[in-house]
Amino acid sequence: MTMLRYSSPLVQVIIVGFVCLLTSGMFNALTGIGGGGQLDTRVAANANVALYTCFAVGGLFAGAIVNKFGPSFSLIIGGSTYVIYSGSLLYYTHHQRQEFPVTAGAILGFGAALLWTGQGAIMLSYPTEDNKGKYIGLFWIIFNLGGVLGSLIPIALNWNGSNSGTVNDGTYIAFMVLMGLGALLSFALLSPQKVIHDDGKPVVVQKFPKWKNEIIGIFKLFLDWHMIALIPMFIASNWFYAYHFNVVNAGYFNIRTRSFNNLWYWAAQIVGAMGLGKFLDTPSLKRKNRGIIGLIILFVIIMGTWIGGLFFQLTFTRNDEKKNLDLFDSGYAGKLILYLLYGFNDAMYQCYAYWIMGSLTNDSSILARYTGFYKAIQSAGAAISWRIDAVNTPYLTELLICWALLAISFPCSFIVISKIKETNYDTDNAEKTETV
Repeated sequence: MTMLRYSSPLVQVIIVGFVCLLTSGMFNALTGIGGGGQLDTRVAANANVALYTCFAVGGLFAGAIVNKFGPSFSLIIGGSTYVIYSGSLLYYTHHQRQEFPVTAGAILGFGAALLWTGQGAIMLSYPTEDNKGKYIGLFWIIFNLGGVLGSLIPIALNWNGSNSGTVNDGTYIAFMVLMGLGALLSFALLSPQKVIHDDGKPVVVQKFPKWKNEIIGIFKLFLDWHMIALIPMFIASNWFYAYHFNVVNAGYFNIRTRSFNNLWYWAAQIVGAMGLGKFLDTPSLKRKNRGIIGLIILFVIIMGTWIGGLFFQLTFTRNDEKKNLDLFDSGYAGKLILYLLYGFNDAMYQCYAYWIMGSLTNDSSILARYTGFYKAIQSAGAAISWRIDAVNTPYLTELLICWALLAISFPCSFIVISKIKETNYDTDNAEKTETV
């Protein structure tokens, strides 16, 4: 039962998973309905532009804050901002004023930067090298249960509703309560210094440098060739959400079917994360070989899915009258499978991005900066993507941009994978000795 020690990396990663399940996971369930559950999808699109713009700025400096104050503090503060966002959509339902949702989106952007940077530092630095894929997969499974369980809320509360395109008040109130519980759960996390591996060794934690040195370290990431090469993958990793949620889901289906699709989108992510995470820890293969084979698998599955998506997208445009397809209508099954595959691809792609970063070092301070950089670039791309959707860009154009960014990311990621080492323990120990 040593695996279930409260101070073990496994238990701490599980706690982080549940924190994100109740905060960001519920946000995903709400956003995944399309338009944040509103009939007018431009409201959520504009709020998301503000959110991801602030996320991009906050992500650059979140690593320094996490390194200084600890991941638990970051998750507490970050998690609480999700409640504000859900409340703003409830406000919009009754007052039809965009100012509050857009402002709440900006606040959430800074909060999410703290939450996800703290999460990344824990998830990537706590496990040993031979368990990183498993821990990433485990986190993603728990986290995406939030999207699955959260999707049940609008399904249950809107199943026999008018299907007019807007969820009811109870949906937003339920999300607010669950998000608040997630923020409170962050208090259960231990500081990194108290987390001990099963072999008795502590998690690698560098002493926090002066603020000036930490800021310099952050900006040096723009000179790190690994990070530069991974920028296309970072940009692409959230770019497609506006297309998935506002174009495919909100643009084609009625409200209860959007909620039903959303459930399976996040359920598919659990399967994708579980499968890829397990493969990336395969002991019979060297780390570099695991990375290369994993990248090939990703390429084949993602390209195949978007080819199918192209054929579907050619059947409707933004200027067409909305079809409001219901889950009991003929022809629905094939469209559900496509949407399910989009979710499956998303989990595998993002798990792989985290695995690459985790293969570069084991030091929690460096990984906090890496994660902050990743979320900053990712969010900058997402802000642009949501803005592209908000200005009524043709649906086909949105698809082609998403597809092109994904395609460009693969050769760039291969360059990094081809240079990773079998282990970083020697390098990390040398750097720790120099710091001391």
